[in-house]
Amino acid sequence: MNLPETGRPVDDLLAEIVRLKRHDLPVRGGQVTAYVYDTGRPAAHEAAARAYAEMLEVNALDPTAFPSVVEMERQVVGAVAGLLGGGHGVFTSGGTESIMLAVKAARDTARRDRPNLVVPVTAHPAFHKAAHYLGLTVRPVPVDLGTYKVRPDTVRDAIDGDTVLVVASAPSYPQGVLDPVEEVAAVAADAGVPCHVDACVGGWLLPWLREAGATVPPFDLSVPGVTSLSCDLHKYGYAPKGASVVLFADPAMRRRAYFASAAWPGYTVVNATVQSSRSAGPLGGAWATLHALGRRGYADLARATLEASAALREGIARVPGLRVLGEPESALVAFAGDDLDVFVLADEARARGWFLQPQLSYAGIPANLHITVTGVTLAGVEAMLKVIAESAQAARRRGPVVLPEGLVELVAELDLDALTDAEFAELAASVGVDLRPGSGQPEMAVVNTVLDALPAAAREAVLVRFLSVLYG
Repeated sequence: MNLPETGRPVDDLLAEIVRLKRHDLPVRGGQVTAYVYDTGRPAAHEAAARAYAEMLEVNALDPTAFPSVVEMERQVVGAVAGLLGGGHGVFTSGGTESIMLAVKAARDTARRDRPNLVVPVTAHPAFHKAAHYLGLTVRPVPVDLGTYKVRPDTVRDAIDGDTVLVVASAPSYPQGVLDPVEEVAAVAADAGVPCHVDACVGGWLLPWLREAGATVPPFDLSVPGVTSLSCDLHKYGYAPKGASVVLFADPAMRRRAYFASAAWPGYTVVNATVQSSRSAGPLGGAWATLHALGRRGYADLARATLEASAALREGIARVPGLRVLGEPESALVAFAGDDLDVFVLADEARARGWFLQPQLSYAGIPANLHITVTGVTLAGVEAMLKVIAESAQAARRRGPVVLPEGLVELVAELDLDALTDAEFAELAASVGVDLRPGSGQPEMAVVNTVLDALPAAAREAVLVRFLSVLYG
């Protein structure tokens, strides 16, 4: 980018943004089944946007300078605590930061020389990221391949004297099922280890689903042994990104999440989050969304979500060759294909204007497609099912992706660090993936098939190079 000699008019800039977004997925309407959460209520979104803009330039670095931050955060965290069993919280930028703080608090409380985390293989990669950043080891444990839930006995076997935190998900993202939180927390408590519940997806959804008639087992801070919990408000709270809360049962553990430094001659540094300077815009957006929707609004959205989820599961089961994985207890649905390539199905759905999120096979769980059901899904669920059925038929006609002989072995053996970004882009182009700027959204079936055939470490190396080329 070359800076203009003089400032450009606002209308010109906004028109340029519209042009830049021409290949983006739509954020409203329910045809994108991941990444975005839509209430279908324009007034709520407008309230959030206006509050976000009002708080945009307020810096949450120093709450004594901007007391509005303290009051808004107390209200937002208080609402989450009131719904999820109490506790003492921090407002963060998202689930990853909430998890990072929970891991830091557990590490600093336990003070082990070689700390480790015990997590189900279905736990969010944010725990691996936190461990990588904070110097811990991850001890992954398998899940039952019928229910996709972690078994308490495997958790018990994985805990040792250096374990500082045990994790359960409510729900786990891949299949939308709840780990047995009560049993896992009891195992952790017996071992004298804290237990974190990752309710980033379900924290602000499951209580409303329960109110709407769903069977939801206990999962929050009211469960004995649960010591911390993460809940994203930019998911089923429908707030703008990034808005999350991490709750701690013990205020002393929350203090372990904080960071302070007085070892310099500048201003006083004390942070409740990973970030220092940060806009209070997301906090304002979350605060306004909670007030704009209220209890009745969230209850109505949960009823619509529950109905749409049931219709989606039943409809997918009727499509020949498709099957829902497990018995989802939330609003996340994953389905696999028995005689067709789900990656090809995803590309076919994309060509019809719908985004279904591909998930690679791992730890005995087959490759599948993931759908996040939101408040707006019910209005379009029949249209979605029609697209899924049509795309399944088209995928069956096309057949599975056939990779060039030896390609997977070549990629697995490549020293990717020895390739320049240009050379990697040429390699991608050789299998039909154009990473040049402005090329739009490529078909991803070939890419996903290659990734699916690689071990996890090789997948990660390829993804890092993919991102590097994408940003240039």
